Amino acid sequence: MTNATSAPPPAAARPGRAPASRALFDRASAVLPGGVNSPVRAFRAVGGDPLFIARAEGARLFDADGAEYIDYVGSWGPAILGHAHPAVVEAVREAASRGLSFGAPTELEVRFAETIRALYPSIDMLRCVSSGTEATMSAIRAARGFTGRDVLVKFEGCYHGHADPLLVKAGSGLATFGAPDSAGVPEGAARNTLSLPYNDAAALEAAFAARGGDIAAVILEPVVGNMGCVPPEPGFLALVIDLCRKHGALSIFDEVMTGCRLARGGAQERFGLRPDLTTLGKIVGGGMPLAAYGGRADVMRVVSPLGPVYQAGTLSGNPIAVTAGLATLERLTPDLYERLERLGAALERGLRAAAEAASVTACVQRVGSMITLFFTRGPVRCWAEASTSDTKRFSAFHAGMLARGVYWPPSQYEAAFLSGAHTEQDIERTIAACREALAA
Repeated sequence: MTNATSAPPPAAARPGRAPASRALFDRASAVLPGGVNSPVRAFRAVGGDPLFIARAEGARLFDADGAEYIDYVGSWGPAILGHAHPAVVEAVREAASRGLSFGAPTELEVRFAETIRALYPSIDMLRCVSSGTEATMSAIRAARGFTGRDVLVKFEGCYHGHADPLLVKAGSGLATFGAPDSAGVPEGAARNTLSLPYNDAAALEAAFAARGGDIAAVILEPVVGNMGCVPPEPGFLALVIDLCRKHGALSIFDEVMTGCRLARGGAQERFGLRPDLTTLGKIVGGGMPLAAYGGRADVMRVVSPLGPVYQAGTLSGNPIAVTAGLATLERLTPDLYERLERLGAALERGLRAAAEAASVTACVQRVGSMITLFFTRGPVRCWAEASTSDTKRFSAFHAGMLARGVYWPPSQYEAAFLSGAHTEQDIERTIAACREALAA
């Protein structure tokens, strides 16, 4: 990789020079809570006001003021091919000409389910839904319906959507139940959720020893992206599956983020494992609102209309979303993943070198095309360690990157993503921007 310190970054908005975004944010704040439709978009974690995006193409975002950025958010993961991939856009345009929604079965839904089943050997049957939250909520309900048990085990720092039972903080001991972590969540909704430290095998074994006969399922991100990129310790994922099988519980891999990101078959392909249930989203929808949950046939047969677990959705399996998903999945080639791995490794080396050159306490963690620069010594293996990060320094870093034309996730605790549209030159420019931002 050549030295690109002299390469000019894309034209970007400098602090205080985004008047169109500022005006839009003022308007939005009057009609949307916090001016946004999802909290992390508000830039509260990094300070300042959010940029309003007008369009995107490849690895680039263009804001309402016309400034250009190298994008590492990728719509929070779905844009693995890059934004507005011509083949995906054309497929969606052609599907839209036949109608936007029917509320009836289509062949597209069948093709999509068959494609997912071929990619994920752990999935015998699946159900389409419209969001990752809906997928995880429904998978947990299916697990409880199948086992006849109520207790759910989750891990601190893993995010599985905003359903009531999942918005909990840890209890006071290894096997104590959680308490609501959001206003509006009744205590009863959290009463049957155990929240444990991620990567803590002893805590998980203690939970099963104490309540194994009550546990319906264990849900986790196999590689965490919602406290930054945190990989599993060797053997931890296998332990989850083994303990669930031993105690008659179900293992749920939440691959809304990692699915088709770390490999065509997600983290379970990368690590050679088969959970009982899997949730998918983001990439499988090609950037459209589409998600799915699925797994063993005997478990999925409890879902209505075959069984007593009710779940429905007017737009589930929407033909436009399914079309975008199929067009994306068809283009997930071995060459793409090799390229993502190569670019990710180059970015990892460059970020680490930039931090060392600036004498900044930081660590870089990456799995495939997911990457995080943590402003803490590291390694980061759980939420307790991630939370030691210097978030003020991250905020300054984020502002510095933005001023240099790089759109990095506006939170220390969110993974950044590469896409097939990123180039070697993009990586060089990003590393140069990082060196300057950290030095400043």
